[in-house]
Amino acid sequence: MSVFLPLLDAHVGDGALLAPLARIGPLILPPDFALTTSIPKNATRYILVDTDSSLSMDHVISLLDQGADKVIVPLALAKGLAGVVPAHRLLLLLDVANVSAVSDTIRSGVSGVLIKTPSVDVDFISSFTRFFAGSSVHVFPAASVEPPSRSTIRALHAANTTLVIPASLLTLSATDAKQINIADAFLANIVSDRKDGLFPTVVSSHLDGGRTLGLVYSSLESIQESIVSGKGVYQSRKHGLWRKGETSGATQDVVRIRLDCDADALEFSVVQHGAGFCHLERQSCFGTGEVSGLSALEHTLKSRLESAPEGSYTRRLFGDPELLRSKIMEEADELCRADTSEEIAFEAADLLYFALTRCIAGGVYLADIARSLDEKAKKVTRRPGNAKPQWTSKLTTTEGPAAHCAASTSAETPKPPTRPAATVPASATVDGAGDSGAPIRMRTHDLSATTVAERAQLLRRPVLKSDEMIAKVRPIVDDVRARGDAALLELTAKFDKAQLATPVIRPPFAPETMVLPDDVRAAIDVAYANIHKFHKAQAADTTLRVETMPGVVCSRFARPIARVGLYIPGGTAILPSTALMLGIPAQVAGCKEIVLATPPRPDGSVSPEVMYVAQLVGASAILKAGGAQAVAALAYGTASVPKVDKIFGPGNQWVTAAKMLVQNDTDALVAIDMPAGPSEVLVIADHTADAAFVAADLLSQAEHGVDSQVVLVTVGLPSERIAEIEAEVDRQARALTRVDIVRQSIPKSIIVRTGSVEEAIAFSNDYAPEHLILHLENAPAAVAAVENAGSVFVGPYSPESCGDYASGTNHTLPTNGYARQFSGVNTLSFQKHITSQEVTADGLKGLGPVVATLADCEGLDAHANAVRVRLRALA
Repeated sequence: MSVFLPLLDAHVGDGALLAPLARIGPLILPPDFALTTSIPKNATRYILVDTDSSLSMDHVISLLDQGADKVIVPLALAKGLAGVVPAHRLLLLLDVANVSAVSDTIRSGVSGVLIKTPSVDVDFISSFTRFFAGSSVHVFPAASVEPPSRSTIRALHAANTTLVIPASLLTLSATDAKQINIADAFLANIVSDRKDGLFPTVVSSHLDGGRTLGLVYSSLESIQESIVSGKGVYQSRKHGLWRKGETSGATQDVVRIRLDCDADALEFSVVQHGAGFCHLERQSCFGTGEVSGLSALEHTLKSRLESAPEGSYTRRLFGDPELLRSKIMEEADELCRADTSEEIAFEAADLLYFALTRCIAGGVYLADIARSLDEKAKKVTRRPGNAKPQWTSKLTTTEGPAAHCAASTSAETPKPPTRPAATVPASATVDGAGDSGAPIRMRTHDLSATTVAERAQLLRRPVLKSDEMIAKVRPIVDDVRARGDAALLELTAKFDKAQLATPVIRPPFAPETMVLPDDVRAAIDVAYANIHKFHKAQAADTTLRVETMPGVVCSRFARPIARVGLYIPGGTAILPSTALMLGIPAQVAGCKEIVLATPPRPDGSVSPEVMYVAQLVGASAILKAGGAQAVAALAYGTASVPKVDKIFGPGNQWVTAAKMLVQNDTDALVAIDMPAGPSEVLVIADHTADAAFVAADLLSQAEHGVDSQVVLVTVGLPSERIAEIEAEVDRQARALTRVDIVRQSIPKSIIVRTGSVEEAIAFSNDYAPEHLILHLENAPAAVAAVENAGSVFVGPYSPESCGDYASGTNHTLPTNGYARQFSGVNTLSFQKHITSQEVTADGLKGLGPVVATLADCEGLDAHANAVRVRLRALA
């Protein structure tokens, strides 16, 4: 709360009072004087609309729109403005006689009152402030012709009331019978608990977000001089009055002076000049840390503007307005396309760098931007906020700013492909695909020009907020665990919109549930045969036996995991291929119980493709549920759902979080296949690559979901060849039924330019992609260098789609960089290995002493005794 409020009018004289008063609190101004250029920019303005004013509601709102902080209006205007204007922008003007006439509606629609009284009577004023508990109360003794005393100001402040003092009763000179010095009025309430009577004073930077510069002391004399001069003046405990920077040149401009809540300390908000506040020529006395974030960037750019080295990038930006304009548009576009919080922060930082460079070049600083934001925030009248036509997503011309923004994301504008696009006819667009004129483009990076930090950023995936997702799925998992089938049925009705009588289907499966077109059935049969053949070859059918020393034989043999749960997604696509990829190795491994879980369709049925695969792989049950509830049912079991020992299968973030949750619950005693994330593909392409093939491979993963990760690594390709691939991506994408998904996933994807196959493979190994596709002149030779990948597709005629469906390899693969540690799903994933050892009497004679010695070393007497008791028996 302010100590006092000055009431100014057009007769304030030469305006000498204005700047000092603006440093210590708000100014009350009449409407015709409120917006003049003589009012200091830093002033907080309250506009007084008196009872005899002819201003309308629209005029009052206009004053707020033009920058007034508050308006003080009579009751008649307040009735119309309350609820229209935010309460914190309104004060109610009352005569003392009508204080009790204010309704609750008006009282709640304003932040305080200004009460006109004939004179100051502290006891009387205290009696009616109870009407406005929780609101600010200001008192204006309209008939007073004498200045208030400091004791009166102090008494009113103690009663939570602020005195309004006409400017005619204020002076910069010494207080006398006619006027009170503004510093005396401001300091009427201040107290000091120090023997020397000084006041602790915190000095903060007005330009660096309020950063503390130092702690000093003030006296009544130093404060008065600071208020009047606008310079930092303090009281040195050793040398008396201290005018900051008088000898060093590190002067201060005082923007605002405030008392703390106890009126025993002050804060000076200043603009610091010169070497800094500290006598050690640092910005702050508190440590050596310099400014950070935007303030640090502003300091750097200001320095670069004055003395950037020739040839530096920042110098180039300052000297080339068109380049700077293009970069701002490029970074704005990339920020709009960013998806995860990490990507958004990364792209926003780039945009702020270029935007602030533009500001510094134009002589605009953060303080100016902050002031503009504050002014905008004061507007009561709001525009609709619609985008201008040239920036809307429906723009079809290639000449508008949106086209320039999209084109700026690569060094070269795509050229028409030299290859005829016979595989993607122009007439193939469906459901409005291709309506937007903005190209569907990736972001390009040259690996040779990236820093270590930038390269690391290229390798990163979106941050998976596992803890947050686990917290969200935990109530679902707990509900299924506690209530079983009842919870499953309720959650399936809620999330899958399917009303079920029972959550489980058991064999034999009804023929009518597996009715398929002949070509689909035949395709599934071929895929089943290939996948079965490859996974059968992986099975560990024989026992490994090794005689490690005479009479000591160690063995390892495989046994199937008895009960497995296979999660088959059913969200944005039907995935019988996943049922094949999980069901076949489970069948080959010999799992006794195979439970498929898949979300039902709204009518409660399961897709006939999945039903047919379930029969082929010998599923023992089908759980008609999806999401976390399906995972919970598999992990803990219900009256209808068998409990399993291991859960397999991809899914969305709810499924992944639920799998992670249950595997860490010792009561569940369940394992999972691997961590899962969005689908990924990394394509390495050299001069032999077919642009249409490469584009098709990229899109085959991009269509999985908006968070799919797609990377193209080029080997020595010139810009025109890369542009050809990009044009093919754009052309083919527009022909896809899932083009809306591709429009979101492709712009978040990247092109990495490298100079050699070795460099490309090294980047891929660091990235560890789920799918790696090699479009190389000698692709088979490159496989030997691959260290981290889920599955590799070698040569131009090995599309990733073959592995997804029917070549024989498994498509359930590690994502999110986990190819460094995990294998894809295979037959061994459904088996566990048990070891055994058989030691003969002669074998124990040779091995026993070794074992006993090691047991003694570890202090495990019983272990040693188990050997020695046998050795004694053999002696």
